[in-house]
Amino acid sequence: MKQKHPDLVFAFENGEIASDDEYYMLCRRGEEWALPRPDELIPLPHESEFFLLPGRRAVGLNKKTGEVEELEELAVAAFIAPGYTISGHPVYVTEENAPTLPLFAYGALGVIGDDFYVCAMQVDKDQRQVFEGISPKKIEKKARAIIKEFPKNRLMQHIMNNCVLRYGCPAAKNLVLGRYEAPLPTSRACNARCIGCISHQDADSSICQAPQDRMSFTPTAEEIVEVMFYHQQHEANPIYSFGQGCEGEPLTQGALLVEAVKLFREKGGIGTVNLNSNSSMPKWIKELALAGLNSLRVSMNSAREEVYNKYYRPTNYHFSDVRESIQIAKEHGLFVSLNLLFFPGVTDCEKEVEALIELVNAYHVDFIQLRNLNIDPEMYLNLLNGIELGPCIGLANFTRRLLTSCPHLQFGYFNPKICTDI
Repeated sequence: MKQKHPDLVFAFENGEIASDDEYYMLCRRGEEWALPRPDELIPLPHESEFFLLPGRRAVGLNKKTGEVEELEELAVAAFIAPGYTISGHPVYVTEENAPTLPLFAYGALGVIGDDFYVCAMQVDKDQRQVFEGISPKKIEKKARAIIKEFPKNRLMQHIMNNCVLRYGCPAAKNLVLGRYEAPLPTSRACNARCIGCISHQDADSSICQAPQDRMSFTPTAEEIVEVMFYHQQHEANPIYSFGQGCEGEPLTQGALLVEAVKLFREKGGIGTVNLNSNSSMPKWIKELALAGLNSLRVSMNSAREEVYNKYYRPTNYHFSDVRESIQIAKEHGLFVSLNLLFFPGVTDCEKEVEALIELVNAYHVDFIQLRNLNIDPEMYLNLLNGIELGPCIGLANFTRRLLTSCPHLQFGYFNPKICTDI
């Protein structure tokens, strides 16, 4: 008979990972410590990674005594592969002066026999960010060839040199490979100060550094369109997306985006032109829709303004502007997705679910991309201290509740292809 609950996984100071069959693995949802629910345990997906958590001691449930116990060894987490959403964080005790964790999502990890398990759910089977079997040398060689092919296009140079060769960005690697979705970063500035921004951190932030540097120039419409047509030549059903991790908010360059999309369509450009955005500037949504935009992905951690503001810290806009942008997008025929930054024990709590259902039904939002919120779990919970959330229902119940209340809604992880005939 197969073991029901995974055993605890931990790490020694030298980084060696081990397990202890005297303890069950626990998972954390907000402030709750508990055994994983049967419907949330899955085998660790390929291309996931292990993270040792410095200054954090592993915690497990003693099988004999039923007591929760702290170990001397360090806690371990899984950074899960794309297409999966974590439903629980690892349980640990943080030592005094422990460093703030880098900007990743930390999934609760355990082991049954020789197999690792993680608290998560597969939300998208799309393989667009799976590179198993593709040689990194092949990607590097093609990237360098593209650099030579477009010596005067600063945007293409930035994507190849920084996004591919320096950071290994999956979207940028797909542009190299001529498949799926191409990134179109355009903006140096942002009108939000997200706590977990991956391209800029305030000088007083406890996060050691942003994982990426923000782009240092503004491309021209012609440079943008040249990248789009390169992708169109190699992908039969191309998707092009403004709004990437290496930039600020693309709507701060609204006029440029309108010019580029209009020029692309006038020259016969086909495929799905998408905008990943905080949707803070409604006036540009209408202009982009008229120019030929197909879809809008709205980034948010919550449909409640007080929770949204704690994380995004908006400058010169309000959550009402975000809602207005969604309304305008739907009025002009755009496919609207929410880039929902999911955090176990917060996003799947009663008050959060109620607010999300209201927003989805108010504007007939088409799609929710269940992305993981990359942040130190304790940092985020401290940020939301004092905000009422209500009981946690878990990720599986969260999706069922949304689908029951919003029958038209779809879930996924990536931007879907909308059309290719514009």
